Amino acid sequence: MFHRVLLCYDGTREGRNALRQGADVVLCMRAEVYLLAISRNLVSTAIPEGVTPELCEQEDERADALLQEGIAWLRERGAVLHPIELQPDGIDTEVLARALSAGSIRPKLAHIIPNFQNPAGYTLSLAKRHALLALAARHGFLVFEDDPYVALRFSGESLPTMLSIDPERVVYASSFSKTVCPGIRVGYLVGPPDVIAAIARIATNTYISPNMVAQSIVYEFCASGAIERSIETVRTALAKRALTLAQALRRELPEAEFVQPEGGYFMWVTLPPGTDVARLFDAAAELGVAFVKGTDFLLDGGENTLRLAYSGVTPEQIEDGVARLAAAYRSL
Repeated sequence: MFHRVLLCYDGTREGRNALRQGADVVLCMRAEVYLLAISRNLVSTAIPEGVTPELCEQEDERADALLQEGIAWLRERGAVLHPIELQPDGIDTEVLARALSAGSIRPKLAHIIPNFQNPAGYTLSLAKRHALLALAARHGFLVFEDDPYVALRFSGESLPTMLSIDPERVVYASSFSKTVCPGIRVGYLVGPPDVIAAIARIATNTYISPNMVAQSIVYEFCASGAIERSIETVRTALAKRALTLAQALRRELPEAEFVQPEGGYFMWVTLPPGTDVARLFDAAAELGVAFVKGTDFLLDGGENTLRLAYSGVTPEQIEDGVARLAAAYRSL
């Protein structure tokens, strides 16, 4: 007696069928998103970082601008970017409203990382989520809710996704790279059927088929319940590391200004005006400390800012690293 052998893909351009069909369970655990007709409105992606270019390309025929939160992820892809100032409670919606009313920008897409934003670690407040969606409805643009860190909240109150507030105007994305493992490179999109279908076509032309092996690993990891344990482990570790980083900065480098994060991987640090972080970068490197300069993220300014990542280092390493960073700062 022969076992049946499947000599074809268990999936489509949208991703592995089992993962997509089971995505309602995964989404409930991972993001508490507003569940739509999953079979029509969800596509799993092979490369989460590739989602934004695909969405931009889908909107390209109608778009003349892309709004971003003061960062420059897509400047090398030829996108016309309009950075809007980022505040501790998210994008400055009042500045955006004035720019839209004046007609100085006419966006078709706003790229927003609402929870524990990279690089700043800030979270978009509930009031600003509603304000942004109101502006999107009034001025006719989509909101790309890029939410890979949503499950990694370790303090504070969870906020509703913008997808749950306005499912017709939001395309929602998240990733398993932050909860399963960084190298897994599997994410998903939820949004209006016509937008998702267009993105699926672009994805097919880009990489033909997602990585079914990686998606199968994610499916088994989620179906077994291991993802819940993994998320709890990651949250506990991140909470301790973020607290250690904040305490070390207050002790060793009191000149530093920052907002203590409630989740995610990153902390944005502002040093006194006139501080040359490019020189600090070199001085810190000589002491074995690495960080990312603020100017690497921003279209303009940020010479006295930097991003610190606490996700991949132990509390002991954080203590030592901040002491060395402070020594480098004093040497300038």
